[in-house]
Amino acid sequence: MHILFLTDNFPPEVNAPASRTFEHCREWVRAGHKVTVVTCAPNFPRGQIFDGYRNRLWQEEEMAGIRVIRVWSYITANEGFARRVADYISYMVTATLAAPFVRGVDLVIGTSPQFFTACAAYTASRLKRIPFVFELRDLWPESIRAVGAMKQSPVLDWLECAELFLYRKASLIVSVTNSFRENLAARGIDTSKVRVITNGVDATRFHPRAKDQELVRHYSLEGKFVAGYIGTHGMAHALETVLDAADWLRQRPGGDAFHFLLLGDGASKPALMAQARERSLHNVIFVDTVSKDEVVRYWSLLDASIIHLKKSDLFRSVIPSKLFESMGMGIPVLLGVEGESADIVLREDVGLVFAPENSRALCRQLEELLDNTELRQRLSLRGPAAAARYDRTNLATEMLGYLQGLRAI
Repeated sequence: MHILFLTDNFPPEVNAPASRTFEHCREWVRAGHKVTVVTCAPNFPRGQIFDGYRNRLWQEEEMAGIRVIRVWSYITANEGFARRVADYISYMVTATLAAPFVRGVDLVIGTSPQFFTACAAYTASRLKRIPFVFELRDLWPESIRAVGAMKQSPVLDWLECAELFLYRKASLIVSVTNSFRENLAARGIDTSKVRVITNGVDATRFHPRAKDQELVRHYSLEGKFVAGYIGTHGMAHALETVLDAADWLRQRPGGDAFHFLLLGDGASKPALMAQARERSLHNVIFVDTVSKDEVVRYWSLLDASIIHLKKSDLFRSVIPSKLFESMGMGIPVLLGVEGESADIVLREDVGLVFAPENSRALCRQLEELLDNTELRQRLSLRGPAAAARYDRTNLATEMLGYLQGLRAI
C-alpha cells in the first residue's frame, strides 16, 4: 500500500504533530508499505528555516525510509492569527498542487491541528479518486475561540462549516481522544467511521534514566527539586501559572529547594521571560527548543513534570502528548488539565491533578512530592508500566489496520 500523508509539521521539527506523524510513518514503512509525506521547510515555532533547508517550491529527501517532499509555504513565527492563517493557506495550496505528482497512491491522510491541511488532502483524494482520512488532533476552529485568539465572527462560523464538511467527506476519521469522538457525535457526524488512536510514546527514546550530570552542573541544579514544563509556550498553556508558583514558593521557608525549567518556544515565551525578569525569578530557567536526540537529556533533569492548559471546557477533551513522555521517563506528573487527561493520570496512578490556573494548588502538590518520598517513588515506578499501554509502535500498527481496511472496501 502507498500512503500519502499531508502535514505541515515534520522532523526535524520536534512538536507533537511532527513526532506522531514521523513515528507512525516509520512503523508503516517497517511493515513493508510505501509512505510519501508532503510537508514544508522545517520552521516551527520560530518561523526560521532550520539549517540545511531552504524554502523552495519542491525539494526531496528520505528519512527512515519515508519519501519526504517539502513544498514552499509562507513562513512566519507561531504568533499572530492572520499571519498563521496565511501560512496554513499557502501550504494548503502548494501541497494540493504537489499531490498529483505523487503517483500510485492508495489513500491520503491529512492531519490537523489546523484543517487547511485536511482541505488539501480532501482535494487530492478527489483528484486521485482514493479514500480521504482525516486525522483529528485538535477541534479547530473551536480552539481559536477557547484561547481568545479571535473574537466571534462570521469567519469562524464559515471555518466551522468547512470543518464539518471535511468530517462528512472523510472515509475514516482518526481521533486522538475519545472526547473528540463524542464531540463529533453531538454535531451529527457518523461515528461508525471514527477510530480513536491516542497519542503515545516512543519507548526506545523515552525511558527512565539518571539525571544528566553535565546539564545538572551547567544549570547549577545540584540538590534542587526540579519541576519542568517541556513543550510549546503558547496562549493555550497559560504558563503564567508556573511563574506564579515559582514566585510564591521562593518566599516560603525551604522554597529555595525548588527550581523550574521551561523548555520550548512559542508565541508567549518572550512575555513569560520578561515577566520572570521583572519579578526576579532566579529559580526559573528558560531553555530554547532542542533536537529530538537532546530533549531526553533535559527530561532526565525533572523530578516532576508540569503539564498545564488554560481553564476551558474545550481542553477537557485534550490529552497532551507530553503526558505519555513523562510516563515513559518515570517522572511524576503534576497535571493542570481537566477531563480525559486527568482521568488517565488518576487511573494509571502516575501523578497528581490540580485545577488549571491555580498556582497555589500547584505549589501544594510540589511540596507534597518533595516531602513524601514514598509517593514520589510510587508515581515514578507506575509511569513506565502505564506507558507500555501507549507504545507508539502498537498504536501505529492499530492505525495501519484501519487504513488497510479502507483499501479493502
